[in-house]
Amino acid sequence: MIGTALFSRLTERPTLTTTYPEPAISVAHNVYQPQEDSRLLVDAMHHSALIPGRRVLDLCTGSGFVAIAAAEMGCASVTAFDICPHAVRCCGDNAALAGAAVDVREGSWLDAVDLAPFDVVVANPPYVPTPPGDDSGSIGAGPSVAWNAGSDGRLILDPLCEAAPKLLCDGGSLLLVHSAIAGVQQSLDRLKWAGMEGEVIASKWIPFGPVMSARAKWLEDTGRIPRGRREEELVVIRAEKP
Repeated sequence: MIGTALFSRLTERPTLTTTYPEPAISVAHNVYQPQEDSRLLVDAMHHSALIPGRRVLDLCTGSGFVAIAAAEMGCASVTAFDICPHAVRCCGDNAALAGAAVDVREGSWLDAVDLAPFDVVVANPPYVPTPPGDDSGSIGAGPSVAWNAGSDGRLILDPLCEAAPKLLCDGGSLLLVHSAIAGVQQSLDRLKWAGMEGEVIASKWIPFGPVMSARAKWLEDTGRIPRGRREEELVVIRAEKP
């Protein structure tokens, strides 16, 4: 459970002020729309200068927003994975529309290991804490598989952090975006346990969207946010494989 102290003040984290042109995409109702987390991740990709000339893996690609951005930044190649067949088709269609060379595949990080190692892994995985019984059907914000992540929001984050070294070449980098509600220190600790050193390189406070708004009372009642909080901090973590 996340203590309220995390949210009692604005933490001092790096912020990115430059916004770059967004990839032009089209998103069907059964694929999650790109949100501020994807935009923050793409901004971090620009600022880090990690992408040009590198072999990139985009996990949980969804619409392909991040993968197409990597292609437009001049990566050597980009492979995009998602477990949702609708997302895979959407990403492929959007890549074709943008004229971007994206190798789109259906599967999880487990499947991506077969294609490793990559120079850079970028990921915007599901991270929203999910109450018992699941209220997803009443929210109407796209497919719940794109955001539901267990009671603590770490159902995907923990195994992804642990698997990162298997996906990266020596000296490779991970860029991971998620809400602070899912636990920033937990991600850093998992990465360190896996042998990688990480740090927060970007953050942004945003108002709650439809999913977080629908779950605000449960988040308050369980101590995951303080009473009255209706905004969340997004963070991008960069971690390096020695």
